[in-house]
Amino acid sequence: MLHEPAAQAGTDHAAHYKMKLGVKMLIIYALVYVGFVGINVFKPTLMEATVLFGMNLAVVYGFGLIIFALVLALIYSAMCGKQERLLNAEEQKEEGAE
Repeated sequence: MLHEPAAQAGTDHAAHYKMKLGVKMLIIYALVYVGFVGINVFKPTLMEATVLFGMNLAVVYGFGLIIFALVLALIYSAMCGKQERLLNAEEQKEEGAE
């Protein structure tokens, strides 16, 4: 049994865009996460405060981090897909002009 890719992969013209976008989103997420860690280190009693529907800040912030990560992933996927389609269309135009 051969283990080959299901589809032939060509050049990824959007790789640089994806890398820059991914790094920017990582920095944004890291800053939000540092806020969570900072509260736990410097003001841990603040995490006990009830903030939403009887849940404390620790639970709300924790779930918020998870949801924020999923939202960032969806945004990343949409933006990268749009950029790939744009660059692939430009490449096809250039090939058609030759």
